[in-house]
Amino acid sequence: MAYTLIDGKATAAAIKEQIAAEVKEIIANGGKQPHLAAVLVGHDGGSETYVKNKVIACEQCGFKSTLIRYEADVTEEELLKCVDDLNKNEDVDGFIVQLPLPKHIDEQKIIMAIDYRKDVDGFHPINVGRMAIGLPCFISATPLGILTLLQHYGVQTSGKKCVVLGRSNIVGKPMAQLMMQKQFGDATVTVCHSHSATLKQECREADIIIAAIGRPDFVTADMVKPGAVIIDVGTTRVEDATRKSGFRLNGDVKFDEVAEQCSFITPVPGGVGPMTICSLMKNTLSAGKKEFYQ
Repeated sequence: MAYTLIDGKATAAAIKEQIAAEVKEIIANGGKQPHLAAVLVGHDGGSETYVKNKVIACEQCGFKSTLIRYEADVTEEELLKCVDDLNKNEDVDGFIVQLPLPKHIDEQKIIMAIDYRKDVDGFHPINVGRMAIGLPCFISATPLGILTLLQHYGVQTSGKKCVVLGRSNIVGKPMAQLMMQKQFGDATVTVCHSHSATLKQECREADIIIAAIGRPDFVTADMVKPGAVIIDVGTTRVEDATRKSGFRLNGDVKFDEVAEQCSFITPVPGGVGPMTICSLMKNTLSAGKKEFYQ
């Protein structure tokens, strides 16, 4: 079966161009340049790469960006003080605290301390709650990116059976919420996870599979019905001696064998990843324009 490769890189580049044009217009009309700040704790390789890409995306979109770094032994108190300072800084429109954080810091406490009006990651309970009942808010960047890709490629979601693999607060849960909501996916949604007894059977019946389970090559051809749409959120670092970096990024989907079964599929890398950063830029622009909250 011939499949369409969903190109997140090209889609994100086009959206960032649109954002940059809008920012130019805002500044030309005497408006304020959007400002995104990022807080990075420690030296986790994945987080370093992600934050570096966010800084580049800010430049491409014409945003002002600030990066605040702390060593891994920073105290929870120091980090909460930083969050409080960013909440009060009127020049900063939105900010993120890059996850995961070291084990001695309570991630939920940090998320709760962020002003929901500046929470461009969409993790604060107020944003999560508003999203759940369909009110305007900052939507978590990866689910928003996936929705944007499905719309961009004209993938029919209304009335379709969608299986979300994974139940994390960052991807699985918000993705399921959005796919079932009338104004977004309007689909029939099943959430599966590592303890789901009928996981393979559920996947075989799905029109759309969104894999965010964090296990390389977990979704195989025998789990996919012909013509299904496959969105691979997985980005596990797998050792690879042939690469300069010593590793490669591996998705949750066994791409080579699953692609032959699909109508649409995202690659890893170059699929969902670029759209996550692009969605963060969209949320920052909305924060700068005070679209959701005054």
